[in-house]
Amino acid sequence: MMSVWSEVDLDAIRANVAALRELAAPAQMLAVVKANGYGHGAIPVARAALDAGAHWLGVARVDEGVQLRADGIDAPIMLLSEPHPRDCARVVAHTLTPVVYTEVGLDALAKAVVDTGVASPLPVHLKVDTGMHRVGCAPEDASRLARLIASRDELELAGVCTHLAVADEPDNPYTGEQLARFDAVLTALDGAGLRPPLAHVANSAGLLGSARARYDLVRIGIACYGLPPSPALAGPSLPALRPALALKARITMVKELAPGARVSYGLRGEAGPAGRVATVAAGYADGVPRNLGLAGGAVLVDGQRRPILGIVTMDQLLVDLGDSEAAVDDEVVLLGHQGDDEITATEWGELLGTISYEIVTGIGARVPRTYTGNRPF
Repeated sequence: MMSVWSEVDLDAIRANVAALRELAAPAQMLAVVKANGYGHGAIPVARAALDAGAHWLGVARVDEGVQLRADGIDAPIMLLSEPHPRDCARVVAHTLTPVVYTEVGLDALAKAVVDTGVASPLPVHLKVDTGMHRVGCAPEDASRLARLIASRDELELAGVCTHLAVADEPDNPYTGEQLARFDAVLTALDGAGLRPPLAHVANSAGLLGSARARYDLVRIGIACYGLPPSPALAGPSLPALRPALALKARITMVKELAPGARVSYGLRGEAGPAGRVATVAAGYADGVPRNLGLAGGAVLVDGQRRPILGIVTMDQLLVDLGDSEAAVDDEVVLLGHQGDDEITATEWGELLGTISYEIVTGIGARVPRTYTGNRPF
């Protein structure tokens, strides 16, 4: 019997991908499975997304793409940042499609194609910095770099892209400014006869909030996992997303304390009038934020919300059971459904002043991932 575990509903992943793909059509869909599939498990999520019609997979690091290839996944995989020169040989060997934005990166990839002995050119996507200022070439450098790619027999310009900084704020005019800069780049590439077949901009927020951002391909991360990119992008007019991940644990001890007894580190928690306090086998090493109880976080026990008491410790947390008759080995839901209630990663994020992305990717590696839903693999 596991003391703490996560459950990932692959049917929910499939349903989310199918709904988002329909919204994006006729654009192709790329499912982002970086960071171990946003904490859900990269390989099972990748296979479920492809099964639901995703055309591409997206990763942040070369190792993540290599892992997918090692498991036999042969779908197109986009490397969403330019690889370091030392990693370029593996990019070529594992047929990853890298994003590029510097001459150094282009030269390293071209050399890796020659060194690896691959006969066909390596497809690359040119990333343009239209205003997020994280990575990407300046818009005024895009045509020059596109010409440089076109001049290299080892490389093929297969796409051009950018990334949106505030698409999760649908009323922010900055997204329109970024799209205008991107359109100007496309116009310049068109005029030079260099425009590639794929132009792509939209992340989850871009897809849900701006039809103009969809272009030829959309890169969808958090929405694949059933979580809205922001509260402003959740509502009846948008696809109904199903959170795919639940985090559960078991009660390991129940104590009868005096009402008001102080508990956990710093004695910052206080037992309620009934004095029944449960120890639950999940802590911040498992992805439960240390300050969740102090921020008003709760868990589900017997279908009812029960407050987390005080500071969450590395391996355990304390819960005020109130009048619940819950006992050792009973299941506690930290994220997910129990009875008629649900606790979501979005709720945790709002309590803690962060976002659901940080919550789900923070679930620790020692937490076993279990899977439900039809698995064709």
